[in-house]
Amino acid sequence: MAENKTTLIWHKVADTEEVAEGRVKSATAGTQSVALVHFEGQYAAMDNKCPHQGGPLGEGSIEKGLDDKCWLRCPWHGWDFDPLTGKPPGGHEDTGQEMFDVDVRDDGIYVGVPALPPRERTIADVMAETMTNWGVTSVFGMVGHSNLGLADALRVQEAKGNLRYYGIRHEGAAAFAISGYGKLTGHPAAALTIAGPGATNLLTGLWDAKVDGAPALALTGQVQDQVVGVHAFQDIDLEAAFEAVAEFSETVHLSSDHALLMTQAIKTSILQRGVGHLVFPDNVQPKPAAKDAKAYGPEGRMANLCIGPPPSALNEAADLLKGAKRPMIIVGYGALNGMESVIALAEQLGAPIATTFKAKGQIGDDHPLAAGVMGRSGTPIASWFMNEADLLLVFGSSFSDHTGIYEGAPTIQVDTDPMRLAKRHPVTVPVMGDVAVTADLLKGEMERSGAVAMDLRGEVAERWRLWRAEKASRVGEDRGKGVSAAALFEALTKAAPSDAILPVDVGNNTYSFGRYFEPTGQQRVLMSGYLGSIGFSFPAAMGAWAATQEEGPYKGRKVISVSGDGGFGQYAMEFTTAVKYGMNITHVLMNNSELGKISKEQKAAEFEVWQTSLVNPSFAGFARSCGGMGELVKTREQLEEALAKAIAHDGPSIVEVITDAELM
Repeated sequence: MAENKTTLIWHKVADTEEVAEGRVKSATAGTQSVALVHFEGQYAAMDNKCPHQGGPLGEGSIEKGLDDKCWLRCPWHGWDFDPLTGKPPGGHEDTGQEMFDVDVRDDGIYVGVPALPPRERTIADVMAETMTNWGVTSVFGMVGHSNLGLADALRVQEAKGNLRYYGIRHEGAAAFAISGYGKLTGHPAAALTIAGPGATNLLTGLWDAKVDGAPALALTGQVQDQVVGVHAFQDIDLEAAFEAVAEFSETVHLSSDHALLMTQAIKTSILQRGVGHLVFPDNVQPKPAAKDAKAYGPEGRMANLCIGPPPSALNEAADLLKGAKRPMIIVGYGALNGMESVIALAEQLGAPIATTFKAKGQIGDDHPLAAGVMGRSGTPIASWFMNEADLLLVFGSSFSDHTGIYEGAPTIQVDTDPMRLAKRHPVTVPVMGDVAVTADLLKGEMERSGAVAMDLRGEVAERWRLWRAEKASRVGEDRGKGVSAAALFEALTKAAPSDAILPVDVGNNTYSFGRYFEPTGQQRVLMSGYLGSIGFSFPAAMGAWAATQEEGPYKGRKVISVSGDGGFGQYAMEFTTAVKYGMNITHVLMNNSELGKISKEQKAAEFEVWQTSLVNPSFAGFARSCGGMGELVKTREQLEEALAKAIAHDGPSIVEVITDAELM
C-alpha cells in the first residue's frame, strides 16, 4: 500500500454498485490498469496484469480453492492471488501484485496512484517525429496489442498538431485510403496495423498503390522480436509477406538507426512511387531512445527530378513532329504534373489531346482541343482522332491494353521511367525526360522552325457535337427499371463543383463514368487502374478527404465518390468512419442489385448468368442510420435535387440511385 498519500493522484474508477460482493472488474486509474475487488465487505485494487503473461486479473473470478480459501484467479492460466492483498498462495510473502490505495466516497470508489514520471522519448517517438518532418501527416489505421508503443508515439504527434489520425473499421480500407491519398497528392500517407492479420489485410490496397505508382507508407506491428520465427501467436514473416509489394521493407531493431530507417522508407516511397514498409516488434517500440537521437527530415536528401531529355532524342522527336500534319497528343496519369506545358504545346500545334482513362480530367472536356478518353471506357471522339492521326505524341502513358493506343502509327513516347518507354512494343522515338520540360522544349523547337500542322479545333468541336447528341438520346432512355447511366452522369457533370475530387470504383459504373461524365480540368479523378479492385472508391474518398484537410492545392475541396452496389458493399461500414470524423464526402451509389459488370462478361463469353445477383439494404436508409445523409433516387427527375442536397451537406452522404443495368 502506498505510504505517502500526499504523493497520490486520486481517480474515480467505479460507482459502488458496479462491483458486487465477491466480484472483480478491470478499471483504469489515470493510465494505471487495476483489478478492482469487492470481497468480504472490503474494496481493494491491485495491478491488473498477471505476472505470468499479463493476463487481465479484472476479468477473472474469485473462487474457493482446495485449501478452502478464496482466491482471485487469472482468467488466462489460473494463477491465484489473495483478493485483498494480492499475495500468491504458498507463503511467498515477498511476491505478489502491487496494491493501490482505495477510498470509498459518497459518489463512488476512488483509487490513488502515484503521479506519473515525465514521459521518456522512445524509439517510436523518434520515428514518428521523422515521419511528420517528412510531411507524412495523415495516418489511417487500427490500434492493437502489437503496435501500442507506436500508437502512443502517433498520439503524441497528434496532440502536438503534427498529424491527423483516422481509426478505420478494416485495415483493407486503410490501404485503399492511403493509395487514394498518394494518387491525389503524390506524397505518402501512412497505414498503421497490428501484426499478423492486421498487416496482411493491407496487401490488396498496397498492391493498388504499387501498380498505379502511388506512394504509400505501411507501419505494421509485430510480435516481440524474441519470439519471431517460433510460431508465436500472430507471428508471420512480415518482411517476406511484403517483399513483392514493397519497394522498401525492413524491421526496426533496437540497434537500428531509427530516424534513417523511417527516412529511407519515405524517400523510397516518394522517389520510386510505391510502398515503403516498416515492421515494428512490440518490445522495440516503447524502448527509450538514445539521449542524442535526432529525428530527420527531407532537407538535403531530395534532388530536383525535372530532368530534360537527351538532345539527340529531342531533336529526333522534333523532326518527326515538324513533318506531321495531323498529330494527336495522348496523355496518361504520368503527365499529371506537366499538363500546363502539354496543353500549351497542343494549342500551338492545334492538335487534339486525348487522355487514358486513368488520366481522365487532366484536361477539361470543355477545352477546344480536348478529345475525351481513349479505350474501353472512352469516347468515340478519341478513337476518331487516333484513327486519323499521322503521328501520336504520348506523354506519361504505359500503353495498357485497356487504353488501346494504335501500335502501327508513328509514335513519340515521353516518360521519366526508362522501363515504361516501349514497354509493350517498339515506338518510333522513345524520349526519357520530364513531361513538362520535354513539352516546353518541343514547343520551343516548333516555334523556331515555323512548322505548321492542321488546326483541328473545328473538327474537335464537330465530333463533340455528334457525341453529345448521341448522349442526349441515351439520357432520355427509360424502360421503367431505373435511371440510365447517361442520365446520372449528365446530372453529376452539372452538379459537381468545378474543383471536385472524384474517386471512382470498378464495374459498370467505371465504364459509364468514363463515357458520360465531362470533367472541368480542375477536377481530379482517382481510380484503381491496373489492379482494377472493386471496393476502391469509398476508402479512397476518405484518403482524398484527408488531403482536403491539409494545407495545399486540395484544401477545402469537395469529395464525390462513385460506385456500384457491389463495390460499396465491400467496405460499407467505413461510412461510420466518415461520420465519426465528419468527412465531407458525397457517395453516389448506383444500385442495380447485381454485379452488373460480371453479368455482362458472362453474357459476352456466352456463359449463363450465374451468381451475380445481390440482396441489398436501403443504402439511403443505412446512411441515415449511421448518422449521415441518405437520398434515394428512383427516377431521372429526382436526380438534380438529390445530388444538390447531398453535395451541399456538410458531412458524409449517400445518393442511392436505382439504375437500369441494361442502360449503361
